[in-house]
Amino acid sequence: MVAAIGCGMNVPRAPHRWRVSPREAVRIQDTLAARVSLSPAPRVRRILGLDCAFAGDRALAVGVVWDLETRQVLEVRGATARLTFPYVPGLLSFRETPVLLRVLRKVRHDVDALMCDGQGVAHPRRFGLASHLGVIADMPCLGAAKSLLVGEHAALPSHRGATVPLIHRGERVGTVVRTRGNVKPVYASPGHRVDYCQAAHLTMDSATAYRIPEPTRLADRWVGMLKKGEVTLRGLDTLGRHRGSARVRP
Repeated sequence: MVAAIGCGMNVPRAPHRWRVSPREAVRIQDTLAARVSLSPAPRVRRILGLDCAFAGDRALAVGVVWDLETRQVLEVRGATARLTFPYVPGLLSFRETPVLLRVLRKVRHDVDALMCDGQGVAHPRRFGLASHLGVIADMPCLGAAKSLLVGEHAALPSHRGATVPLIHRGERVGTVVRTRGNVKPVYASPGHRVDYCQAAHLTMDSATAYRIPEPTRLADRWVGMLKKGEVTLRGLDTLGRHRGSARVRP
């Protein structure tokens, strides 16, 4: 298992400022995209699923440590941060990554990979949220997105487990994955230190009875509860002390 995020680990600081102009943000994406590696990660068992929400001028985020073998939640953590970047399509990582890094710094279990509700290299500049977060954290990271940002694909068979490559400008950027029969697919793309096949397999393997993979589905549920005031950050940290899905499932 990769000794990734655990007690006492200091997640690296971003190599750039977050309060920048959209033009500067594009330049940063172009520069950091050269650091992306699509080599496969070692054996992955624990995935940290991540999702964000927004409330006024603040970003909210939740991370869920999911064990692929036991199908259990091992830890839940949350964080908030003031927004410093406007909503600009293609630049959403500048709104979400700062608060997600705060979540990573609170996680106590070692995890093998990060999973984002967003894009990896399936992005106009090949540097979506999963790439941005993965490069900064230097962690295997993939995107499992609910909607298509860029690319085209062949017809996808209707059965569970069906996959087809996602192509953009003549280049593969991800995989379209049918996680449930006759249900809309999920768009899996590697972000960093994960390859195309692994991103697709992890997306499929972590999907249970729902369309969305369980790590990000649960993160989405909890961040929604955090936004509505149904749970507090302290409450999430209390959940993080318990082991076993029966104790921490929303």
